[in-house]
Amino acid sequence: MKAGIVGLPNVGKSTLFNCLSNAKAQSANFPFCTIEPNIGVVNVPDSRIEKLEELVKPERVQMATVDIVDIAGLVKGASKGEGLGNQFLGNIRECNAIIHVLRCFDNDNIVHVDGNVNPIRDKETIDIELQLKDLENVEKRLEKVNRAAKTGNKEAQTEKALLDRIRETLLQAKSARTITPKGNDEELLMESFQLITAKPVLYVCNVDEDSAVSGNKYVDQIRELVKDEDAEVIILSVGAEADITELESYEERQVFLEDMGLKEPGASVLIRAAYKLLKQQTYFTAGVKEVRAWTINIGATAPQAAGVIHTDFEKGFIRAEVIAYEDYVQYGSEAKCKEAGKFKVEGKEYIVKDGDVMHFRFNV
Repeated sequence: MKAGIVGLPNVGKSTLFNCLSNAKAQSANFPFCTIEPNIGVVNVPDSRIEKLEELVKPERVQMATVDIVDIAGLVKGASKGEGLGNQFLGNIRECNAIIHVLRCFDNDNIVHVDGNVNPIRDKETIDIELQLKDLENVEKRLEKVNRAAKTGNKEAQTEKALLDRIRETLLQAKSARTITPKGNDEELLMESFQLITAKPVLYVCNVDEDSAVSGNKYVDQIRELVKDEDAEVIILSVGAEADITELESYEERQVFLEDMGLKEPGASVLIRAAYKLLKQQTYFTAGVKEVRAWTINIGATAPQAAGVIHTDFEKGFIRAEVIAYEDYVQYGSEAKCKEAGKFKVEGKEYIVKDGDVMHFRFNV
């Protein structure tokens, strides 16, 4: 599962990517500095794994990760191949969610491709290009399905009805994610269309350091604009985040954050939000060899969770031994949880909860 960072050129995408991952993407003050997408595997900050490490004292710790992709800046006309349009749109189609970075700071030294700072216009530029590309694909698909629908083919008629609704929505300059599928058939069809504007999105308002806590007038404009989108808006001073990552010690970073009025780096908030946007959650395994966070889809069953460790665990699944994270922390060990009756044995139908500490029994 990958989240792609998108935005106009020079809004701070590559600098943000560098803050999120240890990969150093090239960042410079001119458009199309990023051409090939950079991919970073980023640890998901989680205080729960630190607590489990404290209790279990394992030989090693492995955190959950999320893949973040830094994609080239998009410009007006990208849907028709302007700039790096086709490449950009191909890269974003391969991602599962979108992190849309908007420039919400004034700085005469950093060029803006459209001449002045206006995050509402910038957002609309990208939205329209993505909507135009989706519209092109929907219309191509409609050409094929119309013929089959006329013959009375029920599946084709269902597909045509959904495509007509999507087309109408896109023509109104709205994204496909605003459409609620009617029933399971439409849900599956929607997934199969792989529309760019159907992907979940969160907005990152890149602000100056003084606005990192409360935002500014530009952030207020974006919040008002997206209030009906069911999308999270995160305030981040990307320049300050870059300075934080350069500091050597934890203590220095904490002092810097306190001076800014922040409890933790904005990058940590963003990584957790991206993880949630991808509909991911975490379960833990905790033993003296290793304490590890495993990533699963929300709603995954116990066998599916076991399969993340190894496919044999899923094939030969017998049962899952489960302790809720809160119980593990309260009683301090697996043995004490058993004594307190907080150790559960679950079967194939069990839906894993975020934070479960699990052990699997299997036989292949």
